[in-house]
This record gives sequence, structure tokens and C-alpha cells, in this order.
Amino acid sequence: MKRFLIHAIACACLCGTAFAATGVMISQNGKVFAPGDVTVPAGTVVFIANDDQVLHHVYVESANLNYDSGEQDPGRTIEIKFDKPGVYVAKCAIHPKMRLTVTVQ
Repeated sequence: MKRFLIHAIACACLCGTAFAATGVMISQNGKVFAPGDVTVPAGTVVFIANDDQVLHHVYVESANLNYDSGEQDPGRTIEIKFDKPGVYVAKCAIHPKMRLTVTVQ
């Protein structure tokens, strides 16, 4: 948990984002998203940190959101803003078993 908090603070400072009020931190480690399921209010930014030693490539394809991170090097954090209610699935294009479910209320 301490590691996630450090990433959250660093990302908030570097991105100029009010993280505590509007963000959720997800880690990629061991080729899994952790946590793998989150529920957030509309307008939330989900920060996804590559805490792994391997390359990742996060994408979301849905009627309300299309997102593609491109190559995500180890140590890089991306952010995805979820504006509309619904259930979204983020996947890794490199590791097809990786899944993150984001339920937006």
C-alpha cells in the first residue's frame, strides 16, 4: 500500500492533478492489474503504474471510451479519465490475460 501511495503522490505532483480528490491508483505487477476491479464516480481519473519489469500496453474499447496507451515502459504511469457511467474493461495488448474492470457510477 505504501508503494501505491508514493506513486500516487508522485503522479499527482508531476501531472499537476488533484489526485486525492479525483483519482484511483492501479498497479501493474506480475503481469496483473492490482486491484483488478474498481468502482468509481464519473469523472474519476484512473492512474495505472507499470510497476513490472516488462513492457505493457493498456487499451480500453467501448462505446463511451476508446483509449490506447501505446507502449508503457516499466516505471511509467498513464492516466485514463472515465467521464460516463458504465462498465469498462482495460486490457494489456501484450499480455491478453491482464484485465482491469472499472465500474463508473
